[in-house]
Amino acid sequence: MSTPDVRLSSWEAVRLVAGREVVTKMRSKAFIITTVAILVLLVGFSLVMKAVSGGSDATIGVTSSTSSLAEAIRTTAKQVGKTIDVKTVDEKAGRSQVSDESLDALVTAGGTDGTLRVVVKKDLDGDLKNVLTVISGQVALNNEISDLGGDPAQVQSAVANAKLDVEPLEKPYPYQSGQLILGIVAGILIYMSLMLNGQMVAQGVVEEKSSRVVELLLSAIRPWQLMAGKVLGIGFVGLVQMVVIGGVGLAVALGLDVLTISTSAAVGTVVWLVVWYLLGFIMYSLVFAGLAALVSRQEDVSGVIMPALMFVIVGYVIGISVLPSQPDSTLAEILSVIPVFAPTLMPMRLAMGGVPVWEQVVSVGLVLVLIPLLVWFAGRIYANAVMRSGARVKLTDAMRPA
Repeated sequence: MSTPDVRLSSWEAVRLVAGREVVTKMRSKAFIITTVAILVLLVGFSLVMKAVSGGSDATIGVTSSTSSLAEAIRTTAKQVGKTIDVKTVDEKAGRSQVSDESLDALVTAGGTDGTLRVVVKKDLDGDLKNVLTVISGQVALNNEISDLGGDPAQVQSAVANAKLDVEPLEKPYPYQSGQLILGIVAGILIYMSLMLNGQMVAQGVVEEKSSRVVELLLSAIRPWQLMAGKVLGIGFVGLVQMVVIGGVGLAVALGLDVLTISTSAAVGTVVWLVVWYLLGFIMYSLVFAGLAALVSRQEDVSGVIMPALMFVIVGYVIGISVLPSQPDSTLAEILSVIPVFAPTLMPMRLAMGGVPVWEQVVSVGLVLVLIPLLVWFAGRIYANAVMRSGARVKLTDAMRPA
């Protein structure tokens, strides 16, 4: 009578390892605390943005003698991107309100030479000073026009209607502030997920290797199955974390009207965020797992994976420093198509909008082509190095055929 074959199939082996990682990581305090902390930060950020975006930047009081300047103050403030509330008050009451900081400044008088007398508690804010300096210039100009027999209102109307006629050779994409904010948040989430979960894979490999657990596991399954299961399991945990954080953050931002973009655009950003997390995580975690197998101590993990980790860091730094001020940056556009930089840069560009379809297809396609190569590369290193304990294994030795 023949003995039944009880060996696990490749998929069953990978699934068991992945299931073990999912259960272990999702029950860990680190996962729960990290998820809650990021959610709290996102909600707090949304509340701060709501508070900052609401109301005015300053409140200025004018007296009965300077009330004619109220509209000019509001208009000039808008031209420099500020919102200023102007209220007419009695001079005595106005001085009292400046003292208790109900008013940021009080304009009490305007001379014929354009000089404005402004009452403040201690000093005048730089933006307010710029606005009121422009107003004083307008007052002086109006007085000069009147002295020459002209009509100040007519001159102001002519100046206000003067405009530039710009002829762009290429139609610019209309970036919105909400898109820029969403892009920055997307980049931060991807960066944190790759850093935290990718290093978790590397640390898990070394933990099993140093405790000799890997010897027991590899007596039942093959090295590539153990590596694949670990990557898929931790990747799934990170995916759940990403969906929860992205979904809750998006719901709060839309609910508080912090994001002024359409719901469909916001949901599309979250979908791309998930896609690029999966692509980036699989790509980098394979490399991290292979490189981590070269060492036997947790203290050596950071050093061995740092060369690969630098690509994540560089992509994030370029995205967070360049894209907010230059969403159409040529440097960011080129790097976002290159696989090693795409997981951090492309989701930021997609959130901001204006990415051509061909760039989206090329960036995803290149990563999908690279992943099988990384599976071979990381699998070779892992299989040849994971059973070697003690001194660090040289990369060239690990790449040699077994």
